Amino acid sequence: MDVDRSVMIQENRQISIQLEQLANRAMARRGLTAPQAHMLLYILAHSEAGTSLTDIHQKFGYSMAALSGMVKRLREKGYVRVEPCAQDDRKKILFGTGKGEALQEALDHLMCRSQDWLYSGFSQEDLATLDRLQKKMLRNLSALIQQDNKEVTQT
Repeated sequence: MDVDRSVMIQENRQISIQLEQLANRAMARRGLTAPQAHMLLYILAHSEAGTSLTDIHQKFGYSMAALSGMVKRLREKGYVRVEPCAQDDRKKILFGTGKGEALQEALDHLMCRSQDWLYSGFSQEDLATLDRLQKKMLRNLSALIQQDNKEVTQT
């Protein structure tokens, strides 16, 4: 039986969209979107030394403009504070606040619960295979993007 790869791509997109919709509904009770919650958890995990928009961009792949907007909203809500970088005035370092830390346990719980639900019925072998295949797909996409970038700069 041949696998329809275009259907697989469509289904992966549907999984992503539905996960984000579920997470957005769960986070809305706390005044956050799913991407804001992920970003806040990342900032909180790196709060001791701080983190930058560039670090977050590399981790999640959101555009810098989108990240700037998210940071602005997280700051307005009092979850994040921003300090200038001592070595580079243009760079800003992000830290979680006490208000952000107070949300951390609830956010972690919501994320774990959604992961448990998503992967219910998967064996450890299934999860290891899925992990390996997803990483392979990401490597393939990364290589394609790099090749495309080279072609664009050469023309």
